[in-house]
Amino acid sequence: MKFSNGLNRRHLLLAGAAMGLAACTNAVGQNASARLDARVDATRAYLLQNYPGVGPMIENAKGVLYMPLMTEAGFGVGGAYGQGALRINNATVDYYSATQASVGFQLGAQQYAHVLIFQTDAALSDFRRAPGWVAEADAYYALPTRGLALGTDTITAQQPVVAMIFGQSGLMAGASIAGTKYSRVIPSTF
Repeated sequence: MKFSNGLNRRHLLLAGAAMGLAACTNAVGQNASARLDARVDATRAYLLQNYPGVGPMIENAKGVLYMPLMTEAGFGVGGAYGQGALRINNATVDYYSATQASVGFQLGAQQYAHVLIFQTDAALSDFRRAPGWVAEADAYYALPTRGLALGTDTITAQQPVVAMIFGQSGLMAGASIAGTKYSRVIPSTF
């Protein structure tokens, strides 16, 4: 479909996606640490309220990385970005950014939250020591769906890192953290 000024559907789609991403900023503004911690608190509360079975796993974890808002978009080439906090005994010890790039059949944009639950001292130490830890196959992915009561079971109890993705919204199918790079940051505007 052509419009009178030479625009076509593709131009409108790209413009809409750009405007959508601008509206979905991960900016944390002034007093960035406090605002990011507030987002992490809300994400933790949402997780425990909607998936109460995960409570014991979080309470017994050596550390939990909360990524309250990941924004992902793709049109052949895609990417995702978000900022979050690593908590040990529910106290923030470091802030992290998560970045991801992808190439392939993809179209759309979405937002989601995710957590990495470190169940062993060695897994937490490896994560904190790495200059840019990349999520790989050694993380166990627990993907909760509506009504699923995810909790500690034989499978999750044996995994050093359990990853959960939840709260998805947008026009993109699926979400994954495989290949996501986590780097320690000072919270800032984006």
